[in-house]
Amino acid sequence: MAMGAAATKLHLSSFARRPTLHQLAAVAVLCSLSYLAGVWHHGGLTAGPPSSSVSIATTASVTCASPAPALLNRGGASPPLDFRAHHTAEGAEAVSAPAQRVYEACPAKYSEYTPCEDVERSLRFPRDRLMYRERHCPSDGERLRCLVPAPRGYRNPFPWPASRDVACSASRGGGTMFPHGASAYIDDIGKLIPLHDGSIRTALDTGCGVASWGAYLLSRNILAMSFAPRDSHEAQVQFALERGVPAMIGVLASNRLTYPARAFDMAHCSRCLIPWQLYDGLYLIEVDRILRPGGYWILSGPPINWKKHWKGWQRTKEDLNAEQQAIEAVAKSLCWKKIKEVGDIAIWQKPTNHIHCKASRKLIKSPPFCWNKNPDAAWYDKMEACITPLPQASDIKEVAGGELKKWPQRLTAVPPRIASGSIEGVTDEMFKEDTKLWKKRVGHYKSVITQFGQKDRYRNLLDMNAHFGGFAAALVGDPMWVMNMVPTVGNSTTLGVVFERGLIGNYQDWCEGMSTYPRTYDLIHADSVFSLYKDRCEMDTILLEMDRILRPEGTVIIRDDVDLLVKIKSIADGMRWNSQIVDHEDGPLVREKLLLVVKTYWTLGDEKQ
Repeated sequence: MAMGAAATKLHLSSFARRPTLHQLAAVAVLCSLSYLAGVWHHGGLTAGPPSSSVSIATTASVTCASPAPALLNRGGASPPLDFRAHHTAEGAEAVSAPAQRVYEACPAKYSEYTPCEDVERSLRFPRDRLMYRERHCPSDGERLRCLVPAPRGYRNPFPWPASRDVACSASRGGGTMFPHGASAYIDDIGKLIPLHDGSIRTALDTGCGVASWGAYLLSRNILAMSFAPRDSHEAQVQFALERGVPAMIGVLASNRLTYPARAFDMAHCSRCLIPWQLYDGLYLIEVDRILRPGGYWILSGPPINWKKHWKGWQRTKEDLNAEQQAIEAVAKSLCWKKIKEVGDIAIWQKPTNHIHCKASRKLIKSPPFCWNKNPDAAWYDKMEACITPLPQASDIKEVAGGELKKWPQRLTAVPPRIASGSIEGVTDEMFKEDTKLWKKRVGHYKSVITQFGQKDRYRNLLDMNAHFGGFAAALVGDPMWVMNMVPTVGNSTTLGVVFERGLIGNYQDWCEGMSTYPRTYDLIHADSVFSLYKDRCEMDTILLEMDRILRPEGTVIIRDDVDLLVKIKSIADGMRWNSQIVDHEDGPLVREKLLLVVKTYWTLGDEKQ
């Protein structure tokens, strides 16, 4: 101990000697020369880039390329740092960024390109049951390796809530199917089922038109997922997204809808033209799969109230009556209870468990219960004419799979799928810690991205690897919504948790295109996506798809290992993206970092592009 103290004293005393005036002068001259040499090496004393309306704070930030991004407010004059040699794990080979490739704009005809719902490609597939309108993604040789352009005259949509009633585009169609307005229609539904007590939070609108139903449910704290097939002309799903309402391209044809079982509290069809009574009731059976125990199905339009409207619908009484009777029979075979039919609206309710329904199969043979079929599997999985069984219940009053809390308590309560141990390796405590972690991370995002605090800056958000939906949960108090995508290559069982929390989402393979139109999201969040897809597909396949669905001047947050971020940045810099690497919320010593991106604004025919 004495020797250690003496050594410490000696070490400190050696630095306590006062330097001479000559030594100080020499150090000053050397520092000045070093500084000037560094400035000359990195481009000289030129003026910095012009400021933009989109800025990213530079607290604990590091740029990794020169010149500096045009849309990033760098503030200080910190020189770029090279992570390649300094952050490589022990024993791992140092990563070098590939040579930068400049990605050109695609031809004008691709301005509304949807890779997996391409109209020309769809003509190769059967038209029976609209199978040609399902997802049919391009092969590797057919992929576009260019930037999907915004059409000439494109403008970003109005901010929410003005966007709910107005949308901008170079060309636009669409309308509403509620003669007295969507709000009055929802009020009529609210007289029949409880829309205001928090028991209904997630809803599905099938064949949604322009999603007016979903748009006006938001003010009632109900989050609706709307879907419709890709339109050749009016692009109604795109119109819905420009309004700031959740929507995706989708169709009931031969594949299951891309949601887990027991996802939605309510499903809705208003003049959606889906033949519910055909194919052994296959489409209504699929709605039954995705409805939670005790969930509601709402049908309005043909054939409901046919006695009043049959002439206007230009159909015979006999035809409409037969259709309604067939729908009633399918609903009964699923053990649904008809709640009410009032005016143009009819509502059925799914049972809270299958105790009675299984007993009834002795008399009602069709449809049978499915066996040995994963109820949550829904990525190119075919629909089957069998009832997806609910989890076992011991009592007729028990809610199969566990009862959900009312909104907003269900957002942070431990979801029944986790509490019951249905998700392998996930505990109650892990879920609670994940919720806390994302509150911290979103707080960090808001500290480095100044626009996050502006109420009208972001509306449509996409989380590419949502896990439990923690990112979306941390933002639920802000005037924005998050589409929570759960990759099919990871633990896809967590999508059920997302819905149990009162959030919405979808399955997705990011080696393929997403079922949405170009320019539909204001902000994209990618947590460990590139680590997950490493060696599965090319980085630029994912990045080009992100660019396609991101609006001009939109933001991307990529969270991943720094070695991957250096590679990603080298690609992004050739895509008309301005990007900057910043530190992890826990400081510069953490290998995981953030790549913050702003997509530049450009359109077809832009001379400055």
